[in-house]
Amino acid sequence: MTNFPLINLEKLSGEERNDTMEKIKDACENWGFFELVNHGIPHDILDTVERLTKEHYRKCMEERFKELVASKGLDAVQTEVKDMDWESTFHLRHLPESNISEIPDLIDEYRKVMKDFALRLEKLAEQLLDLLCENLGLEKGYLKKAFYGSRGPTFGTKVANYPPCPNPELVKGLRPHTDAGGIILLFQDDKVSGLQLLKDGQWVDVPPMRHSIVVNIGDQLEVITNGKYKSVEHRVIAQTDGTRMSIASFYNPGSDAVIYPAPELLEKEAEEKNQLYPKFVFEDYMKLYAKLKFQAKEPRFEAFKASNFGPIATV
Repeated sequence: MTNFPLINLEKLSGEERNDTMEKIKDACENWGFFELVNHGIPHDILDTVERLTKEHYRKCMEERFKELVASKGLDAVQTEVKDMDWESTFHLRHLPESNISEIPDLIDEYRKVMKDFALRLEKLAEQLLDLLCENLGLEKGYLKKAFYGSRGPTFGTKVANYPPCPNPELVKGLRPHTDAGGIILLFQDDKVSGLQLLKDGQWVDVPPMRHSIVVNIGDQLEVITNGKYKSVEHRVIAQTDGTRMSIASFYNPGSDAVIYPAPELLEKEAEEKNQLYPKFVFEDYMKLYAKLKFQAKEPRFEAFKASNFGPIATV
């Protein structure tokens, strides 16, 4: 199998721009994932985010997780656990308004650093969306506008730690799923692995790499691109040694944004693609996703085919 796609964003400003854009295109069409280096977020900021995240887990969350595991008997399971994940998490919301000041147990330095990190990730996500527009032949800003809704995009971060697990063959760190939203930017542990994606029927490791940002396509981009780019099933394998840090930031449509295939892409592909993706309000999709996250995405799309929006214009 070919190597996991690695994109050097610095090369966009040089002679290798065309090659780099082609690599991004190939990654979006054939992997649904790629790894970014030289992405513009300073390494010292990433190091501080990692240090404070790991300190916060040790001080505020590790003991709670151990108590939860003990209370549910997860440390002594004999059969596969299919309704829980071996992870310790909390969530931050950045857009349309931040909730960082409301999250308990965060020290002021951590709040400040995460706020700054989120601003930089938001800018990077919007840069990536415009690169996708360029590759798709859509006007600059189309995807950001498609996500906008009445109050702008939704943007939030899931901060997760995956502690050592005594029975990784029986308990997943995170069960297989696709991501419901738009574009996802992940800053992950560079020493402890575990993230895998499904490619050509095989689970493939997403390699840990220091100071990189892993990017993946969510369900909404699959719909807007009319299936040209696809969200890909992925999972986290629990490890027996080491705690894996995962900071995943989700740049998603606004709750009232109406999502549908870009008419320009339908026009180009009308002859070869008869089955259109549905048209729906993002919030409605998320309500369904909350019930069916760990099931196949296709039934979610099918559920909206009979909605009241009717067919998409291809003019």
